[in-house]
Amino acid sequence: MKKKGILERLKGGPVLGDGGYLLELEKRGWVRAGPFTPEVVLTHPDALRELHVEFREAGAEVLQALTFYASRDKLAPVSLENRLEDFNRSAVRIAREVAGDRCLVAGNLSLTWMYEPESRSAADRVRKTFDEQLSVQVDEGVDFIIGETFSWLGQALIAVERAKKKCLPTMVTICFENKDETAEGKSAADAAKALFDAGADIVGMNCLRPPQHILGPMEQMRNAVSGYLACQPVAYRTPQNKPDFTSLPEFPYALDTLQLTRKEMADYAVQGS
Repeated sequence: MKKKGILERLKGGPVLGDGGYLLELEKRGWVRAGPFTPEVVLTHPDALRELHVEFREAGAEVLQALTFYASRDKLAPVSLENRLEDFNRSAVRIAREVAGDRCLVAGNLSLTWMYEPESRSAADRVRKTFDEQLSVQVDEGVDFIIGETFSWLGQALIAVERAKKKCLPTMVTICFENKDETAEGKSAADAAKALFDAGADIVGMNCLRPPQHILGPMEQMRNAVSGYLACQPVAYRTPQNKPDFTSLPEFPYALDTLQLTRKEMADYAVQGS
């Protein structure tokens, strides 16, 4: 029997995803803090495979290929840009192996460091970067595509544009840093409208903020649009004046003291659904 796709599953209610691979693998010693690039995909694939299994057994219905920061611009500083295809292909294969018939596998695009607002050449470089990753991920059989952690709405819109050309369901999420707006000053509501208008099937927010500081903007999205929403906060306690956990002095080596409890995350799951 063919697996239900992400949109078919969402018609039946909330779908539980995974997340936080790089931080968790860094905590276990498999990823270097700072670059946070996913060398583990090639150097210690069993460590990545085990984490996928843990997410699956915890109830995740979607496993993301660990291709966050597996783009040429992010791999270049660690001299691994020429391994881009190996990274993306292996990451999808490992996720698919663990997913089996139980979970969907999402390809993954992330923010790049090359985007510049109002620069056509920079936008074209981002398009090329996304296309390069997507061609490998789609060839390996991902079920849908996630674009994530975009502080620039403009870059998120490019992710929608390139992903939709692959004729797969597309989810794209933005992130707010310490202001309740994107880098170009757009509100959560405006960002959600723009992403849906561009063709995204699922939009929302992810990363940087805990439930306490992400549910407000998510409610604004819900009031502005009627489509499917994705909400993926981090599980770290942050103050009101600095909701972005990466801006805290505890990032990245002392985050343990800020960890939310399982009950707090369970309360969020009930509230968020």
